[in-house]
Amino acid sequence: MSDETVLSTDAKIDLTNCDREPIHILGHVQAYGCLIAVSQDWLVTHVSGNLDRILGLDPKTLVGTQIADHLPSETTHLLRSKLQLLDRNQGTVRIFAQDVLEDGRSFDISIHATGRTFVFEFEGKSEAPERDDLSYVQPLISRVRRHAEIDAMCNEAARALKMLTGFDRVMVYRLADDGSGSVIAEAREQAMEPYLGLRYPASDIPKQARELYKRSPLRLIADVEGEVFPIVPERNPEGKPLDLSLAVTRAVSPIHLEYLRNMGVAASLSVSILRKGELWGLFACHHRTPLYMDYEKRTAVELFAQLFSYELADKENELERQDYQRAQALHERLMMRLSDQTDLFGSFEADAGEIGEVIEFDGIALYSDGRYAALGAAPTEQEFAGLARFLNTTETGTIFATDNLAERYEGAGDFADRVAGLLALPISRRPRDYIVLFRREVAQIVTWAGNPSKPVEVGPNGIRLTPRKSFEAWQEVVKNQSAPWSLRELRAAETLRVTLLEVVLKVTDQASTERTRALEQQELLIAELNHRVRNILNLIRGLVSQGRGETDTIESFTAILDDRIQALGRAHDQLTQQDWSSVSLVKLIEIELKAFVDDRQGRVSISGKDVLLTPNAFSMMALVVHELITNSAKYGALSDSTGSVAIELRREASGALLAEWRERSGPPVEVPKRRGFGRTIIEQSIPFELKGKADLRFRTTGVEADFVIPADYVEEAPAEDGEGQPREQIVETAKLALNGPALLVEDNMIIAMDASDMLTRFGASEIQTASTVADALRILENRTFALAVLDVNLGKETSLPVAVRLAELGVPFVLATGYGAAEEITANYPQAPVLKKPYAEDGLKRALLELGKGEET
Repeated sequence: MSDETVLSTDAKIDLTNCDREPIHILGHVQAYGCLIAVSQDWLVTHVSGNLDRILGLDPKTLVGTQIADHLPSETTHLLRSKLQLLDRNQGTVRIFAQDVLEDGRSFDISIHATGRTFVFEFEGKSEAPERDDLSYVQPLISRVRRHAEIDAMCNEAARALKMLTGFDRVMVYRLADDGSGSVIAEAREQAMEPYLGLRYPASDIPKQARELYKRSPLRLIADVEGEVFPIVPERNPEGKPLDLSLAVTRAVSPIHLEYLRNMGVAASLSVSILRKGELWGLFACHHRTPLYMDYEKRTAVELFAQLFSYELADKENELERQDYQRAQALHERLMMRLSDQTDLFGSFEADAGEIGEVIEFDGIALYSDGRYAALGAAPTEQEFAGLARFLNTTETGTIFATDNLAERYEGAGDFADRVAGLLALPISRRPRDYIVLFRREVAQIVTWAGNPSKPVEVGPNGIRLTPRKSFEAWQEVVKNQSAPWSLRELRAAETLRVTLLEVVLKVTDQASTERTRALEQQELLIAELNHRVRNILNLIRGLVSQGRGETDTIESFTAILDDRIQALGRAHDQLTQQDWSSVSLVKLIEIELKAFVDDRQGRVSISGKDVLLTPNAFSMMALVVHELITNSAKYGALSDSTGSVAIELRREASGALLAEWRERSGPPVEVPKRRGFGRTIIEQSIPFELKGKADLRFRTTGVEADFVIPADYVEEAPAEDGEGQPREQIVETAKLALNGPALLVEDNMIIAMDASDMLTRFGASEIQTASTVADALRILENRTFALAVLDVNLGKETSLPVAVRLAELGVPFVLATGYGAAEEITANYPQAPVLKKPYAEDGLKRALLELGKGEET
């Protein structure tokens, strides 16, 4: 596809400096036109040697004279008038079918300016039937406009130009980013060899020629064997040649003519296709015999090419808009999904699929904050470590793309079987994090028109950009190279980079905010925990100190104190299960009944609608209910076989809760002679802690009590299935029957001592204790046990290995935990009863009975 070079036949070129060679065309015009150049004062400065053949004027007598002395006044007036348009146009002015010499002959005229010189070119108008070539342009462009794809548009345009010009072959030649080009569309005579798909090296159209194609969009060579005529004089008095860059009749280099002859071309026409002022490609037209097109038809061809360029630009703009819309849609989808993620790795697979809809790749990797994830054909984490260091040397804040990584990065050979090209999107600045897209090697067969490795040869005219002698297809198998990243894909990648950077910054900000919030919440929780623990310790201290005078023996005092602590523990457990939110009062009463009068629970009736008590009220009410039930069980209606208790709950108009306690049919009641701590709890807790009311009455028929809990501590309870039905009564029908040694695993010495005492009272023959997993496993290697009690949490470890070993040995065991959500804590343990801390004999007894360590009574 070599085009003419921009040098005259006698110009020399330094190939090492060809990009900076000035654009000057020296010396010759083709036979179909002649040239007159004038200065601003209309003195003739240059003429072409064939002026006499075209206009009949003697070129030897014109230079240095006024052009008006040789042309009719009407022609001079016309030329001067057209120059006014040239001033505004800064291009070329055209005149068609003008009787220049007023002798009946018609000429087409082209006018342009170069520096301070005006150049007039004249082409004889052949006598032909009247035609209007321009009228064909719009219908032909309309046919191009029908197509939705660029390749189809180019095919239609090639067909249109072939019909409009009459050339044997019309090709659409598209330039690549590296300067090489390929034939993407072709319309030809059937007998001609096809060139469609051939690729040409960048040296076929040097940089100088490309610049010229942007300035002068159309070039006709009517006959490669035609005579050419020199410009006279060759140089002006300042020693400068006349610049023929924009001359439509100028001759071309014999190098290019040699090129065309080798292709079997006798006439050629090239027309520029421009996009945003840059050379997108060319219409390249070839004919097997000489072919001249007059200036008027060439103008129609030039107009067609300009309109095609507009249509092409519009189509590519539309594709770019579609790309932008896809990128925006991807941006929105990624932002929506990634905004909910704590990092990019959580949605990496889904994000990779989204990116693949916009940019094709064979593999993808995410490298962020030292972590690595990859999908498809990608380097391993170890291989990527070196690649990441290489990427860190690239320009900051922009994408990096290559279709031949091996040329840029020495370590690419380690994973060349998977990766040949990459597109890296930096998504942070420090540290340098990336999403990298990979493409495999494409063993692409590139069909070159000649050997691209030898684009420059020494020809008969010296060191030139000489055309090759053969046009047989030469195939080059490209190694270590992937499919190139298109401009569209690079733009999408840049949009994606900004999106991901925005996401990362947002996630980073969110993470920072979350860390700050977590620290604040942790400090608040620690303060709240400290407050609650101190309150509990103070409450227990009060229970101990205030209850000392209730009994005469240490044993009875210990039992009473243990019961009260257990009541608080059960209440706290219920609060923990509800995440420290409001808890059912009826459930509290039922739990206390089950703990102390399980066999008499059926003699207690609860009427009215259940309510929820806030945590502050619930803990205090647990002690009150505990004292009422234990007193009734020891001295009141539940102490014999005939009495009963009626509890009624109802809401007052203010929202406060009225709770009534009525004992009936029990032993006669006498007023206590002294006020004990339990009575103080019943009478003073609610008024003091909750600002409510408490009225305790010792009637002969039974104890009565009325409590008012303010509305601030009371909430409506949700309805439950079966509400109003009799509550289930659970009666214990077994007693413990332990025998043999027991293993106790507990890291708290006091708790271990209490638990040992309980197991001894239940009948265990020996208690072996261990405070760590290692101790317990060592003991199990040497001893056999009938049962075991395991604390789930042992400082920094759990007792899970011990539980697994006990299960293997077939030793039944009970799990003890101080956490409220026991199911979550013990989910991985072998099946076993779970005992909540703090626990007493009744709780441990129930757990052991569940193990089957009992007998029917």
